[in-house]
Amino acid sequence: MEYWLYGLGLLGGILAGIINTLAGNGSSITLYLLMDVFAVPPNIANGTNRLGMVTQGIGSLPTFYRNGHLNLKRDAPLLILMTIGAVFGIIVATNIDPAQFKSIFKYLLLLMLGVVLVKPERWLRQSDGIKKIPFILLIPICVALGFYGGFIQMGMGIFLLMFLVLGASYNLMDGNALKNAVTVLYTSIAICFFAYYGLIDWKFGGILAAGQYIGGNLAARFATRYESASLWSYRLLVAVSVFAVVRLFISG
Repeated sequence: MEYWLYGLGLLGGILAGIINTLAGNGSSITLYLLMDVFAVPPNIANGTNRLGMVTQGIGSLPTFYRNGHLNLKRDAPLLILMTIGAVFGIIVATNIDPAQFKSIFKYLLLLMLGVVLVKPERWLRQSDGIKKIPFILLIPICVALGFYGGFIQMGMGIFLLMFLVLGASYNLMDGNALKNAVTVLYTSIAICFFAYYGLIDWKFGGILAAGQYIGGNLAARFATRYESASLWSYRLLVAVSVFAVVRLFISG
């Protein structure tokens, strides 16, 4: 591989790490690099993409935790339920090519963009109050979100933020912190499955993962130091959602 491609992979990983930490759908960058630049087959790209999801979380979570944005006692039920769902999604993903569901995914993204754009003030509230969701509803929602993340990953961050901020009334920074914690937990399990089936390219995945660690660390520092971080996170969320929808519909 040409050496400049290593640099491109590192820079792409940094950008994806920042986007995933503050919004979501950075996988659109890493999957593009893996499949279209590094020529990794789609099923292996799906497994390889998980490496950076863990490293960016490792880079961001200590900063979120030190600044009070991650409350493990409060968030434990959601972490457990989503991880259970993710395990089932991982099992399915190792046997079915997620690319088959691209046509469905783009319409979900279009719906999601509409939700993101309506009443933006809902995304910027600073209240620490968390809405108590009945456990009978919490179980299927969290398991379904976990299943999706374990199965395909792309867009999971945005779907999860929608649930946490709009459904459970987390503020955007607390939602981002929990989103990253959930991702690290179930993705670590996913890596074991994909590695067992030989569905990880460690060389290309390692390049992206190094960049995503840096990006996750930088994004978490920004998010916890500046009052305007929530506003910029929302703007990034909108921009990423628009880009993802346009790209998927143009590519067919």
